[in-house]
Amino acid sequence: MPNRKAQVAPATMTDAILESISDGVFTVDEHWRITSFNTAAEAITGIPRAQAIGRRCSEVFRSSMCETECPLSQTLKNKRPIIGKSGYIIDANQARIPISVSTAVLRDAEGRIVGGAETFRDLSEVETLRQELAGRSRVGDIVSRSPLMQRVFEVLPAIAASPSTVLILGETGTGKELMASTIHALSPRRNGPFVAVNCGALPDTLLESELFGYKAGAFTGANKDKPGRFAMAKGGTLLLDEIGEVSPALQVRLLRVLQERTFEPLGATASELADVRIIVASNKDLAMEMRQGSFREDLYYRVNVVRVELPPLRRRKEDIPLLAEQFVARFNRLQRKEIKGIAPEALSLMMAHEWPGNVRELENVIERAFVLCNKEVIGMEHLPDELTSHRRPGGLLPSGIKEARNLIDSQTIRTALEQNGYNRLAAARALGIHKSTLFRIIKRLGINLPEQDGRSMSSKKQG
Repeated sequence: MPNRKAQVAPATMTDAILESISDGVFTVDEHWRITSFNTAAEAITGIPRAQAIGRRCSEVFRSSMCETECPLSQTLKNKRPIIGKSGYIIDANQARIPISVSTAVLRDAEGRIVGGAETFRDLSEVETLRQELAGRSRVGDIVSRSPLMQRVFEVLPAIAASPSTVLILGETGTGKELMASTIHALSPRRNGPFVAVNCGALPDTLLESELFGYKAGAFTGANKDKPGRFAMAKGGTLLLDEIGEVSPALQVRLLRVLQERTFEPLGATASELADVRIIVASNKDLAMEMRQGSFREDLYYRVNVVRVELPPLRRRKEDIPLLAEQFVARFNRLQRKEIKGIAPEALSLMMAHEWPGNVRELENVIERAFVLCNKEVIGMEHLPDELTSHRRPGGLLPSGIKEARNLIDSQTIRTALEQNGYNRLAAARALGIHKSTLFRIIKRLGINLPEQDGRSMSSKKQG
C-alpha cells in the first residue's frame, strides 16, 4: 500500500518553497476544509499532514481566534489580508502555543476566490524570552533594569520568606513603602493585612496610642477600646516608616516589642501577643544616628537584621523610561485617557534631571503632564520649569536625545563589564559586539576602567 503522506507530498516548485520555510502554512477551500499543510505546520501543531488535510481548520488548530475572531474568516469577508495577529493554538499534546497569524485570499489561475491561505509563526521562544525579561525587570509592582536594583531583586524572595525584621533604607521618594508591601506580598503572611504607620507624622503621645492602642478609661475621652496598629496587623506585616524620627523614650517600648513579641495597650493590665512581621524604614543614616546618640544602639542592632538599601533615582537613570512608561499606563487607566507615551525631547530632559524627589517626583511630573496634555504624546511644554530650565534659549537641548542614549549605553556597558570582572572580551561577547567596537564606545563615552584587563588579572591569580 502506498504511503498516504506521499500522496499529498508537494509536487510543484511553489510547494517546494513552502516546505522549506519555518512558518506554518495551510490553505482552506470555501468550506473551511484544509487543502494543504506544510512541514512546519506539522511540526508546530504536532499533527501529521495526512490527518489535517480534509478536516475543518477549527478542528485541527483549536485556536483562541476560531470562534469569534477568525482572521481567515475576516480576510475572506473583507477581501483584505491580515498581518501579524496574535493568538494561540492547542497542539496535539494539549500544550498552548502562542502564534502570530497572517492571512490572504486564495485565488485560482483565473483570479476567482477558491479559499484562503494562512501562515502562522510559533512565538514560544519569543514569549519565553519576554517573560524572562519581564521577570528580570519586575518584582511585584517594582520595575527596574538597574544593576543596583537587580541585586535587590535577587535576594528579595529569600528576604520575604524569612520571618526576620527588615530595615529598608533610602532617600525620601525612593519607594520604601512599595518595597515593604512587595516583601509582604511575597511572604508567607501575604494573606494577612499589611499595615503602615509613619512614625514621623505624629507626636510621641499620639504615636504610642496609634501603635499600641488603648483601653476604655485609659485617659479622658477614651470611652471605648481602640486597637492599635500592632493589633490591626495581626497575622500580617507592620511597616514602621521613618523610624529614625521616634523619640528615645518610645524607642524603649519598641525594643521591648521586638524582643518579647508582646505589647501592652495604654491602660491595659495584661500584655497581648504581637503576631506581626515587622519592617522598618528610614531616610536617615541610622548607624550615624546611633553614633550621635539619637538612636538607641540596642534597637539599631535589633532592627538591622536584614537590610535593603534603595538607590536614589539619579543612580539608576536607566530606569526612567521604564518607570515613565509604567506611570503613563497607570494614569491612562485612572484618568481614562489614551496618551501613547513621551516625546524623545521630553524624555531627554527627564534623563538630564537629577530627581531630588526620586521616583515620587517622577510620578508627580507625569501626573502633572497628564493634566496639561491634550495630545497623544507628552511633550516638553507639559513638563515643569525645573526640568525645562535645562533648555537653551533657542529651545534646543544642551544634551538632547543623544545624551540620553549615551547615558543608557554607558550604564549597559558598565553593567556588562562588572558582571564579567572587567574582562573586555567577555563583556563584548555578552553585549554581542566585537571587542574593538567595545573599545571605541568606551573611549567615546569616557568610561574609566581598571588599568588591567579582567582577563589579565584572572591569569595572574591562576599563576
